[in-house]
Amino acid sequence: MFEEKRPLFIYCVSPVHVGAGTALGVIDNPIQRERHTDHPVFSGAGLKGAIRHDFWAQAQKNNAVEADLITRVFGPSPEEGGSLHAGAISFSDAQLVAFPVRSIREAFVYTSCPTALARAERTLRLSGCGVNWNVARVPIGKCLLRKESLKSLCSAERRLPLEAFEFEAQEDSNVANIANWLAEQAILDNPAFAFFREKMKQDFVVLSDEDFGYFVRNATVVEPHVRIDDVTGTADDGGLFYTENLPPESLLLALAMASEERTRNEKRQSAKKVIEFLLNGKAGITGVDGRLIQIGGDATTGRGQVVIKSAGGNDHA
Repeated sequence: MFEEKRPLFIYCVSPVHVGAGTALGVIDNPIQRERHTDHPVFSGAGLKGAIRHDFWAQAQKNNAVEADLITRVFGPSPEEGGSLHAGAISFSDAQLVAFPVRSIREAFVYTSCPTALARAERTLRLSGCGVNWNVARVPIGKCLLRKESLKSLCSAERRLPLEAFEFEAQEDSNVANIANWLAEQAILDNPAFAFFREKMKQDFVVLSDEDFGYFVRNATVVEPHVRIDDVTGTADDGGLFYTENLPPESLLLALAMASEERTRNEKRQSAKKVIEFLLNGKAGITGVDGRLIQIGGDATTGRGQVVIKSAGGNDHA
């Protein structure tokens, strides 16, 4: 039974490739997507594995005294006797909250849709965060934004250009409430992210589910990769392939869930201590809250850099 829960926002700093393993169309290495919405998603198992790897790397580098705590919290690997006990922490899949879309004004905007926001609100409420976003349905071809954004983003006719499309813009006070909350809770409060916190507040747009779905399917980063023969210095036959990435500035939300340690150790950690270890670390191991970590594939090409931020969970009830 999970006794503690914390929502974790995941902000992409670089392109991120969390692969599905199944080629579709011209894309050889697509990203993971939900079956029913087709929205990009990070699997909870992959997220847990990436954080565990990060913790172990820190423990080995810093000769952490309590490195065994990683095994007790995340569960032992098969080499360590994986059947001895289960881990004390688990992660839900990270679901998409906001997706960056190119605009001829202000470079890009953060977009979302009623379904994505409703699902995020549900996750936050289940974790104890008191949010009330009240997002109305949005018709196809229209969008909602805050009053102040009508002038900075839209034409005189209140048309918002995104990629090769234009949307009829309508002001909505709820959009400002959502954007302000996300800026405060999902993006780090430090000078490196000051620009993006303010941009989230000002350049946040709610599209229809259908229009948002189009962008998350067709406006991702698709990169060609070529495998070079070491001897000839030319491309190998069949060495050209295409990899899909979630673009930088994308925002996702996952739920970290903890129980008491499942070991028979009399000093086993409580669920609250397990969450504290995840977020804040301990003795030579720095927790994930507010840190840049790498997830997914293509790490050697600089992909997968994300910042994780806890929204506070039950402390915000």
